[in-house]
Amino acid sequence: MTLPDAAPGSSVDPAEIARFAAMADEWWDPAGKFRPLHKFNPVRLGYIRDRLARHFGRDPLGAKPLDGLRILDIGCGGGLVAEPLARMGAAMTAIDASAKNIGIASNHAERMGLAIDYRHTTAEDLVAAGESFDAVLSLEVVEHVADPKEFLASCGALVRPGGAMVVATLNRTPKAFLLAIVGAEYVLRWLPKGTHEWAKFVKPAEMCEGLRAAGLETTDLTGVTYNPLLDTWRLARDMDVNYMGFAIKGA
Repeated sequence: MTLPDAAPGSSVDPAEIARFAAMADEWWDPAGKFRPLHKFNPVRLGYIRDRLARHFGRDPLGAKPLDGLRILDIGCGGGLVAEPLARMGAAMTAIDASAKNIGIASNHAERMGLAIDYRHTTAEDLVAAGESFDAVLSLEVVEHVADPKEFLASCGALVRPGGAMVVATLNRTPKAFLLAIVGAEYVLRWLPKGTHEWAKFVKPAEMCEGLRAAGLETTDLTGVTYNPLLDTWRLARDMDVNYMGFAIKGA
């Protein structure tokens, strides 16, 4: 596998890509190293479906609520989000800076009978190619890139006029350090040590500012909290640790 260099004009952080590529074989194991994402997935998928359906005038409870929408998933990993959205009718393009992740995701989608356009590339490369999408997703990615402002600018450039973007990330708070790093990586060992760097976490105000600079207006910010007794995640007002956001681009 050849990892892309963090050249000028790219927000890719090779060290972050290598870290996740090392775990790539476990993407589809719900009890493996990506167990937190498997548990988290229903909440973020529901948020994506409901927000996009509302924005584009669709029935979120319909059989194919995202039918015909061209959606880009940046940092798709093994395809945990791209596959369900494809089943909802979306025309999915999913990219990752790790060739190993793309290989695993493509193989799994093929075995599931899903047509997903997986590419080993970066957001910056798609901008240079003049691509645009109805919606762009950046889920648990911005806290791993080398330059968040540059990355969000590229994301914004990929959203067509009238389109939307969904983001999910971690807030830079003491609580997030205790729960997302100390708790998740060192105590519960949900994630390998070193998966996150607290200094790279993004405050909601910083996210909104970055999206605004990219030509996007944030219309919603929602926290996502974990219930240890039920082992489930839910949307909440508390944005101290995990949060998601929805932003739109003017027509």
